[in-house]
Amino acid sequence: MGCPARILPGMQRVSRVFVGSEALAIGAVTRHGLTRWFRRLHPDVYLPKFDQVTLHDRMIGAWLWSGRNGVIAGVAASALHGADWVDTDIPIELLSRKGPSRDGVIVRNERFCADETTVIKGLTVTTPARTAFDIARHLPRGQALARLDALARATPFAVNDVLALAKRYPGARGLKQLRKLMPLVDGGAESLKESWLRLLLIDAGFPVPTTQIPVYLNGRLFAVLDMGWEEYQVSAEYDGEVHRIVRSSYVKDHYRERTLPKLGWLNNRVIKEDSAIGVIDRVADALWSRGWQGRPAYPARSRSRR
Repeated sequence: MGCPARILPGMQRVSRVFVGSEALAIGAVTRHGLTRWFRRLHPDVYLPKFDQVTLHDRMIGAWLWSGRNGVIAGVAASALHGADWVDTDIPIELLSRKGPSRDGVIVRNERFCADETTVIKGLTVTTPARTAFDIARHLPRGQALARLDALARATPFAVNDVLALAKRYPGARGLKQLRKLMPLVDGGAESLKESWLRLLLIDAGFPVPTTQIPVYLNGRLFAVLDMGWEEYQVSAEYDGEVHRIVRSSYVKDHYRERTLPKLGWLNNRVIKEDSAIGVIDRVADALWSRGWQGRPAYPARSRSRR
């Protein structure tokens, strides 16, 4: 249940995150020490006052608050399974009858079976398939796909296992969105923004792009493109801040972008300031120049510059 806390005045050795009444009952901490040296995460749940609170601390705290009966679910569960890009302050989702939700904890009183849970780092957590089942139903569509991609990148799960849960719980909320999202999950996305870009391109009516496309120069791996269409040698990539701030990355990318056209690739680099319409227009131009015959669709309430 987490790392042992350092010894502080007024306490004996207790777990880093603990139930206050239990610690008092066994004499592990005095009442004065509890109020002076610890902060309260939830009613009767504490951790050292001056330590930085981690995501794992918050998961343990929520689980203890549930009476050790809750199951960590959703995005927090994906982090336990190894998914990246999960912020420390996200709400901790619990499958529990504890209710109601409180600050920092979302309680979902939903059915689940024993084969949908596992134990990681001493915490009961939903399996990858059940985690995907919950994320796909409860988050907004774009966020859900990005989190599903991150989960699939960390611990591949079978889409059929997730769809089997939809059959197990035919009355669960969000199943329509789940069924539409599952065929789009791709663990090749290396950031949440890459998932956003891929979904934008799919929604625009372009062929579903392949992710992590290797490009070779003189028989050696030269680049790996975020996503694209090998048939047309057109690609799209999302540039994060590192590409602009880190000089070595900037220099490498500059050489890369000069070389890719020589190898036949039209690469469309996207930054956060780009509009969805602009991205769609640029990709459409590139694909048309290579023989694509389709017509792109644009987001609602927007109009192409054409």
